[in-house]
Amino acid sequence: MIYESLTCIAEELNEYFRIRLKIPEEKVLLSSIVNPDGTIALPGENKIALTLVNIEKEPSANKTGLTNSPSVSLTLQVMFVVYFSSNNYSEGLKFLSLIISFMQQKPVFTRANSPALHEGIEKLSVELETHGLERMNNLWAMIGAKYMPSALYRVRMLTYNAEVSREYRPVITGSAME
Repeated sequence: MIYESLTCIAEELNEYFRIRLKIPEEKVLLSSIVNPDGTIALPGENKIALTLVNIEKEPSANKTGLTNSPSVSLTLQVMFVVYFSSNNYSEGLKFLSLIISFMQQKPVFTRANSPALHEGIEKLSVELETHGLERMNNLWAMIGAKYMPSALYRVRMLTYNAEVSREYRPVITGSAME
């Protein structure tokens, strides 16, 4: 459900940019910020990475279902990282402002207002997080990248239980023998 949640948010933001800015390309990509070797993970410049930073268990939200397997509700910390070339820095800041504006206008994603939201997800609520410079410095050090303009959000309530969770397997096309 993590993949489905973040994909829905990225798709909605890309649609928002298409309508508002009349741009055909996707700017928001579900991506890590850096590769294991330390290089930038985004394909090309002038993109926005939506990346998972942390997963937390909601302590007050644990429930036991009708079976022996308990449900667990999760909060995701995600970051929108603006990766624009130095000569497009101001353009990147405009996109970051639009992301914050979009999230303020739509703090809750439901199937009623977000048809692409996976049927197993009742709702997602998003909230901007603010941290001091020291904590942000620690976060960027943990990621292994130099600071880039970004916004950190808390995405609540993904509820997992054994009956609902399914394994995701991508479709494989072609053959290794070809």
